[in-house]
Amino acid sequence: MIKNYLPFFMAFLLLFTATGSASAAPLFKDVDDNYWAKAELAYLVEQGIIVGDATTEFGINQEITRLQASEMIVRARGLDTTNRPAPDFKDVKPGDEGYAIIATIADEGIMTGTPEGEFRPDVKLTRAQMAKILVIAFDLKGTTAYSFRDVPPTDWSAPFIKTLFVNNVTTGYADNTFKRGTFITKAHFSIFLARILQPDFKQSFACHKLDNTTTYMVNVAVTTLWKEPNKARVVDRPAVSTPVDISKWTTSMTIPQKQWLVGNTESQALYGQEVAILKSSGNWHYIAVKDQYSPKNKAGYPGWVPKAHITEMYPNYTECQLAIVDGATAALYNTAATTSKFMDISFNTSLPIVKEEAQWLHVQTPVNGVKYVRKQDVNIVKDQAAIAKPTQQDIVNTAKMFEGLPYLWAGTSGFGFDCSGLTYSVYKSHGITIPRDSTVQAVNGIAVAKNDLQPGDLLFYSYNKGKGAVHHVSLYIGNGQMIHAPNPKKSVEIISINMEPYKSEFSGARRYLK
Repeated sequence: MIKNYLPFFMAFLLLFTATGSASAAPLFKDVDDNYWAKAELAYLVEQGIIVGDATTEFGINQEITRLQASEMIVRARGLDTTNRPAPDFKDVKPGDEGYAIIATIADEGIMTGTPEGEFRPDVKLTRAQMAKILVIAFDLKGTTAYSFRDVPPTDWSAPFIKTLFVNNVTTGYADNTFKRGTFITKAHFSIFLARILQPDFKQSFACHKLDNTTTYMVNVAVTTLWKEPNKARVVDRPAVSTPVDISKWTTSMTIPQKQWLVGNTESQALYGQEVAILKSSGNWHYIAVKDQYSPKNKAGYPGWVPKAHITEMYPNYTECQLAIVDGATAALYNTAATTSKFMDISFNTSLPIVKEEAQWLHVQTPVNGVKYVRKQDVNIVKDQAAIAKPTQQDIVNTAKMFEGLPYLWAGTSGFGFDCSGLTYSVYKSHGITIPRDSTVQAVNGIAVAKNDLQPGDLLFYSYNKGKGAVHHVSLYIGNGQMIHAPNPKKSVEIISINMEPYKSEFSGARRYLK
């Protein structure tokens, strides 16, 4: 039998009493303007299903109980709770908290009891149970051949989950699971309810096609590839933490600390970039960055990264247009407002676009759901192959954008480049993939004589006055000048191609722009 916790239930009823407008912000102490689902909760406030109270917490991460879910459904449906037949549950008697709510929800056939004949109002609701309850409560129809990876077609919950999915109430988690046995939070239950009541909230992305093929992606702004695991120093913590802070890392290191990176770090990969996991050791993965060609590994450029920087993903958005950052960095936002910054992402970061809204794009992230980016900060393309063929001046203008950017060994991001990271990244932004390292860039492309140089050509420099191994690369910008990322003591700079030691160490040039 449930106990008569009248004070608790009265407080709960107050929280869900219909009053006024939800125009004031924040709605609750834990739901401010930056909360990703504030709009859905505000809608429920406006409909009288919950009430906003900035002095209390909604409990966004609290798991909802059967009684609390019943209360919201009764209010959403506008059901009359008077003169209902007595519910036939052993643990529910007249006078108990929520008695009228339980009688109503049972009389409507929305929720039933346990095999033991109990309602168990204080028991938490699972996501599978939520699916069944909402489908029945709102008479949702439809099905799909698709099954979430963790929902066997024969499971009792499968038909209800399929119906929620086909009605665009849920798309599941980023790993294509539904997590049917997980308890659902108040926030998530509210969001699903809002999507049913107001179609504008539904997750209906035309380019979203579920694909259960496993892939792996970077889930931090920039991950740095290390030659060995566990080599990071104290000063490197901003680069190996989750999330990372590459700006802090590059600005906090002394020159000797930057020089130490030579031979200890290998390359970098960007947020949302696909990688292959080659092996693992402790808290580290040995990965290959798929679109960074290197003879070191046929799968891509190899190196060690923290396991926390890589996430298992599924290619559900391959049919979406892409938003590619075309400035040194750009901000991702939690909402379509510049006051709701989520994090900074790098030049060349590419994210699928799921929706356009005025001057904003809704983009799908690896693990952080849908975020927002300003249209002015990105290049919008159908796919990588659709990037417009650049002119010589396009290449030069993109390279010049990074003049003054700090040098960072192994850098391939807008937070810092090494010499070949700069040339690789500039060409990549224009849809042209060249090898990652200068030694490999120097033997690919088309050989060019020094007196035939054109803007966009790459110039290479070798030890032993140009006769030894290649150790540096620059990009020719015309008029006898080049731009390059020289060394840890300097930033990206423009100089004459005849400046020493580069004039003496020149060993050849290559053309990648056809």
